[in-house]
Amino acid sequence: MASLNKVILIGRLGKDPEITSFENGNKKVSATLATSERYRDRDNNWVEQTDWHNVVVWGNLANDIAEGRRNYAKGDLMYVEGKLRTRQYTDQQGIVRYVTEVHADKMMQMAPARPATQSSYGQPYAPAPEPAPGYTPPMPAQDEGNDLPF
Repeated sequence: MASLNKVILIGRLGKDPEITSFENGNKKVSATLATSERYRDRDNNWVEQTDWHNVVVWGNLANDIAEGRRNYAKGDLMYVEGKLRTRQYTDQQGIVRYVTEVHADKMMQMAPARPATQSSYGQPYAPAPEPAPGYTPPMPAQDEGNDLPF
């Protein structure tokens, strides 16, 4: 039976990528990516759940990032594609630990980190314009029997 190990994530970098150079010239780039989901709980309150993903990049993509041909920074909105890998290691206390990582083979910036003065859509916040003198906003139309769930 064939199998598939593929993950696609869109989220924001939690910190600047860390670059590790090895004696043989290989490079490794490590980053954390946050993905968030909003939903309403049973009390109808909005709840936001954020998951953190460890991302590892090797090969040409890692070289491009390390050599500055791709500049990624904390807060950048990223598209990451790769596969999940779980590895184990023994910590300093002798306890075997497991970590799952996304080994990325595609990684691209969708939008740079937004300054605090920008909305989530990348547009600068601006105060609403003042209405013209004497302007009265229209009343919403009364909808008869067309209750849409959204």
